[in-house]
Amino acid sequence: MPESARLSPSTLSAASPPSVDPALQPRLVVTDLDGSLLDHHSYDFSPAAPWLARLKQMGVPVIPVTSKTRAELIPLREALGLTATPFIAENGAVIGLPPGWCHARLDRPGSGRDGVVIKHPGVDIGFIRARLKVWRERLNVRFTRMGDLSVPEVMELTGLDAARARNARQREGSEPLLWHDSDMALEAFRTALEGDGLQLTQGGRFWHVMGRSADKGSAVEWLVKRFTALRGRTPLSLGLGDGPNDITMLEAVDQAVVIRGCHELVVEPRNTSLYRTDATGPTGWAEGVAYWWGRDDRRLATAEKGDVVIL
Repeated sequence: MPESARLSPSTLSAASPPSVDPALQPRLVVTDLDGSLLDHHSYDFSPAAPWLARLKQMGVPVIPVTSKTRAELIPLREALGLTATPFIAENGAVIGLPPGWCHARLDRPGSGRDGVVIKHPGVDIGFIRARLKVWRERLNVRFTRMGDLSVPEVMELTGLDAARARNARQREGSEPLLWHDSDMALEAFRTALEGDGLQLTQGGRFWHVMGRSADKGSAVEWLVKRFTALRGRTPLSLGLGDGPNDITMLEAVDQAVVIRGCHELVVEPRNTSLYRTDATGPTGWAEGVAYWWGRDDRRLATAEKGDVVIL
């Protein structure tokens, strides 16, 4: 990324003066979890906790956008204090809407925990697994699906405990896999999947196979439109992530943060309002939020106490 893309506050003001006072515009945060809001190794989020509490107090939704499954997110949303906000699971293949984000005519009442309504923008996991079996045999390529791994193997690869590892294997619309073949074979595999309406995206630990219409960016755009329809105003959106599978999300938001990763993967979103952190994990997450919104948070709190409601 050219150095010019790393904007300072003064450069940002000169390049794109806001037409509306940003402190009076409703806001939302969309964030990757592993390696971003959660530490890549320990899954700790304590360095980000003060900002999470501040955003909650100001009524700013913080929306997890992750490769994790819905089953994994149920306890995590409770631990993070995010049960009132939507979530995007399996890299965009699953969208969960809490009651406050549901439309009376468009959404059936949620039957799951917390009354969450589930949307599936992509394709069924059964179709994905069937096509993976076909292409593994036809192309003679070597990979391991998460569904092929035992719970202890998932635990060893991810650092998850047994319960969380079992939840990670409960896929609905995507399949993580470990690639054991050449780069040339990977491109042939990618092309074959595209012919089936599937796509291959790279995460921090796994490659992920899902429907072509399902990715983090498309899911975020859908939620922004839902927010706008329900609230009557388009929010200022901030996105934070550390991996290649976060790129579409970081391109779908107004302001983006690439958190320094614990990997050597290239993360180059095309967003002119982009900041790259010095710190990793939740410390980098807090750094990124403070960079964009730290100078506004006092004015945000003031606006919330007046006639303007920050949602």
